[in-house]
Amino acid sequence: MREGKEWIEAKDAEAGGEDKEAREGYELIYRRTPLLVTRNRYCPGCFHSTIHKFLMEVVEELDIQEKTIGVCPVGCSVFAYEYLDVDMQEAAHGRAAAVATGIKRLHPDKVVFSYQGDGDLAAIGIAETLHACNRGENFTFVFINNGIYGMTGGQMAPTTLEGQKSTTSPYGRDIKTAGAPLKMCEIVSHFDAVAYVERVTCNTPANARKAKRALKKAFEYQIQGLGTTFIEVASNCPSQWKCTPVQSLDWLKDKVYPYYQLGVFKEPGKEKTTAQGK
Repeated sequence: MREGKEWIEAKDAEAGGEDKEAREGYELIYRRTPLLVTRNRYCPGCFHSTIHKFLMEVVEELDIQEKTIGVCPVGCSVFAYEYLDVDMQEAAHGRAAAVATGIKRLHPDKVVFSYQGDGDLAAIGIAETLHACNRGENFTFVFINNGIYGMTGGQMAPTTLEGQKSTTSPYGRDIKTAGAPLKMCEIVSHFDAVAYVERVTCNTPANARKAKRALKKAFEYQIQGLGTTFIEVASNCPSQWKCTPVQSLDWLKDKVYPYYQLGVFKEPGKEKTTAQGK
């Protein structure tokens, strides 16, 4: 484990203060979780950094740092091991679900999650994804769906929307030749052994809070041994969408959420509840 707390304390000391629960005369209303060990290098406006923060806040709140193992494959997610103060394992492109399966079966008492993009989870890794879900492997998928290959140059992904332009679909995605964008939550929710499926986003404070709650529930259901849990984040990619962060939020609201509806697709003892993002 890297010493995230010491890093925070050092930064706080540089600012002339001390890392106390509440300084004299003030009420502490927020502190950065010490399980984020350094500042990240994600592009401005990207939801990766927000989800990283939520993941580590959940790990801290559940007091499972020593029990948590993350798996990150190729893509923007490959940097996660530098930022998250939990045990991390690299996986080959598309093989995160297979690696997570092996880790969880060998260490059933651990809390295991994969952190994958759409190219990794829904393209090269879709076989591993679907079979892990069909078997009900008791780990959590954290799926960042930004509708494009973010790291490798902006190519069309399985989740790229109809008509959306990319470096490999310069005239827009044509579903006659490329097929329709894959709706992974809808697909995996049909497997009997999958326990919990929810699609979330982070475009507003309210939706961001829902995203964190979903991640926490996924880990809690995993700890209870209920089966596969699957959290999809409808995310943005300002860099490869060739727009500003603010413009990317408009695209999410106008184009992404109507197709990738937010909500719970499957949860123990509850009905499906989906709604378009606001």
